[in-house]
Amino acid sequence: MKKIGLPQQEEPEMSFLDHLEELRWHLIRAVLAVVIAATVAFFLKGFIFDILLFGPSKGDFWSYNMLCKLSEMVGIDGGFCFEELPFTIQSRTMGGQFSAHVWTSITAGFIIAFPFVIYEFWKFVAPAMHENERKHAKGFIFITSFLFFLGVLFGYYVVTPLSINFLGKYQVSELVLNEFDLSSYISLVRASVIATGLIFELPILIYFLTKVGVVTPQFLKTYRKYALVIVLIVSAVITPPDIVSQIIVAVPVLILYEVSIIISNIIYKREIKEKS
Repeated sequence: MKKIGLPQQEEPEMSFLDHLEELRWHLIRAVLAVVIAATVAFFLKGFIFDILLFGPSKGDFWSYNMLCKLSEMVGIDGGFCFEELPFTIQSRTMGGQFSAHVWTSITAGFIIAFPFVIYEFWKFVAPAMHENERKHAKGFIFITSFLFFLGVLFGYYVVTPLSINFLGKYQVSELVLNEFDLSSYISLVRASVIATGLIFELPILIYFLTKVGVVTPQFLKTYRKYALVIVLIVSAVITPPDIVSQIIVAVPVLILYEVSIIISNIIYKREIKEKS
């Protein structure tokens, strides 16, 4: 005998206020994850500051050694070959060190909790997607997190040392000593790391823009030359004003742009196929 199944009831459509309530809980869980990770980072003060944060301020930092060897190989004057950077870091306010400790912990918490933040974002937008797209949740979270962490590493090991090396050694006069405030140094490291982490999310951004029909592969190809100019401008903003540093930063971003075109092309063809 055939079993007669009861008809499945369709889920009622959520109102605008229901969506806001759902978004609120996703944001609360994401912020809670950042706070927990930041608390852990707060108690790892020695590792966060002495090893990670102040690592690029030391002459024996890994990136400087690699850049020194690279500059010697290509016959460029060894601007990265030195034993010590000619500047000191100091705190000029009573609460400067504690404030730096708290905000650095929050930044570290955001970086550590980023995969969970993306997971909460995915859970919010997933109901608006097709069933086959929801199946790729794990892949989306992995790729998004991978690109972000790759950008963070690039910012930490490439952009930050280039900036610190240039700005730390730059002098308008020998009469002026470079004695940087703690907050200024941390802001430079934080901006370099977070900015490149977000810039490396370009393929994910293009994926969603293609999905909603804002951009097409042809659009990205047509305006490739303008994208090149924008990439060079962004590189000039987040790096020291020298050509070598800008090229080092611009190359991976341009590669990401080309990858974004490929992703856009795949998604665009899939959307056309589903509509036909």
